[in-house]
Amino acid sequence: MNRIDETTALSDEDRWQIALAKDRRFDGVFVTGVHSTGIYCRPSCPARAPKRENVRFYASPLQAEAAGLRACKRCAPDQQSREETAILRALEVLRDADGPVSLERLGAATDYSPTHLQRVFTRAVGMSPAAYSRALRRERAGKALSRESRVTDAIYEAGYSAPSRFYDDMKDRLGMSAKDRRDGGRGRVIHYAVIETTVGSMLVGATDRGVCCLAFGEGEAELRARFPKAEIVAAGPEFRALFEKVAGAVERPGTGQDIPLDVQGTAFQQRVWEELRRIPAGETRSYGELATALGNPKASRAVGGANGANHVAVLIPCHRVIAADGGLGGYAYGTEIKAELLRREGGERTGD
Repeated sequence: MNRIDETTALSDEDRWQIALAKDRRFDGVFVTGVHSTGIYCRPSCPARAPKRENVRFYASPLQAEAAGLRACKRCAPDQQSREETAILRALEVLRDADGPVSLERLGAATDYSPTHLQRVFTRAVGMSPAAYSRALRRERAGKALSRESRVTDAIYEAGYSAPSRFYDDMKDRLGMSAKDRRDGGRGRVIHYAVIETTVGSMLVGATDRGVCCLAFGEGEAELRARFPKAEIVAAGPEFRALFEKVAGAVERPGTGQDIPLDVQGTAFQQRVWEELRRIPAGETRSYGELATALGNPKASRAVGGANGANHVAVLIPCHRVIAADGGLGGYAYGTEIKAELLRREGGERTGD
């Protein structure tokens, strides 16, 4: 079935690993064509795994059949299940709604009981219907804020019934007011220091609300480039305790969860960053796994973009995201630092 967004595609290696794992969450995202037998299957098909050289992947049953393959009778990839139909209908209702949608309304639209619809929707999408609806409104609000001259106009355009609803929803995610976000942080004051750590020099920037930048091998010039509309000043003694806690989190990765952050980003970026902070120290995730956790298995490339847009290394632990093959993958501050952070957490990876 289709997922929340279709911004990117999985690699063939991703698809092969999914097929080996028989991961039913990807049923409908693609089909597996086995050219030695002439059939195509769902990723979750319980049949014995074919040889890799005999397998090709197709975006849909129609593409597989155009290549001369026929549907597997065991997993019936050409037949959409009642559950999939219900979830697609629920997604359609939520996308078309101007505001919150009750579970009762979704149940009536899908011919499911509200509690059962909630259960199957959450399992398939990765979040509840209410959480998905809120994510849609936040995404619309972010886009509207960039277009509208008045914040209030953007709030109502996004589907909020009142400004208070918007601020309750956004205050813990944006890290700044709606007007600040629209203006790119103009007028904000960032206090900074460059601190020496055992993994190299570290730039830390913070506002009076929390840390907004943590980067290795950078200084004042790079901070000004990151926040061109902000006032940049050297940190005074009032920031000493906060910056000591930040340094401690770098020396002992996995600590510092209580350090306040002041970060900005789109609703999607905020969701990615929140999911990164849920990865336990000592564990790693691939971009595909992170995308799946967000309810959109096809969004691994978009997840990578949000990962790269993170200004707060370690505290938002993008170093815990690795390549699909288990290698280190890239890192903005070099793979040596990434490997060292993972080693300290007990999640060391040895290859790129």
